[in-house]
Amino acid sequence: QVQLVESGGGLVQAGGSLRLSCVLSGRTFSNLGMGWFRQAPGKERDIVAAISWSGGNTYYEESVKGRFTISRDNAKNTVYLQMNSLKPEDTAVYHCAATLSVGIEVVQSNYRFWGQGTQVTVSS
Repeated sequence: QVQLVESGGGLVQAGGSLRLSCVLSGRTFSNLGMGWFRQAPGKERDIVAAISWSGGNTYYEESVKGRFTISRDNAKNTVYLQMNSLKPEDTAVYHCAATLSVGIEVVQSNYRFWGQGTQVTVSS
């Protein structure tokens, strides 16, 4: 059984930083592309960032470019999302997800495994 467990969310002031972590178990991590998604209250869930299985390719949603960094440690079965210069509009539940797709995957429906999410709240 594949499980994804996120951690690292919390309350931070605008301009602050958080690092989210997501640990995968139950499947070979290095064969999976990974992504971070977020869902704000009353809004649809959208992709934030994605990384290929090797870590060699990444994708960022336009509003987080230059502020967020996705990375992975295949030895630890973990994907990270470093979030700097946080803004109130970054407030959301952040989910990590895994895909069997080769290369970068930005289509949400192609992600097969999902974590429960971690709340990030940015105060102004």
